[in-house]
Amino acid sequence: MADQNETLELRFRIFDGTDIGHGAYPSSVTTAALKQRLLSVWPQDKSVVPKSVSDMKLIHAGRFLENGKTLAESGVHAGDLPGGVITMHVVVQPSISKQKKGNKGEKQNQSSCSCTIL
Repeated sequence: MADQNETLELRFRIFDGTDIGHGAYPSSVTTAALKQRLLSVWPQDKSVVPKSVSDMKLIHAGRFLENGKTLAESGVHAGDLPGGVITMHVVVQPSISKQKKGNKGEKQNQSSCSCTIL
């Protein structure tokens, strides 16, 4: 397990390949605190801008990080990269309740299709 006092060099890559929020973070910081920081530095000229922390998901090593856990508890550590930078990916996904509200004014009988691979 990672040391709670370990400092990690992180950068966050958004949908278009831009890196934001580059800096040193303690391994005791929570995922929710990281998301709050990212929300404050998010480039406003992008086509997709999160409205709140709940609109963002952080991915590290193929796993979504949980809001209530620290980086150490999530298994994020420098490991084999002493002095290296860890890149996390940020996915913006509006919450489901907002999506449902937005769909009320739209047609309810939308066609759907499915594909079958034989």
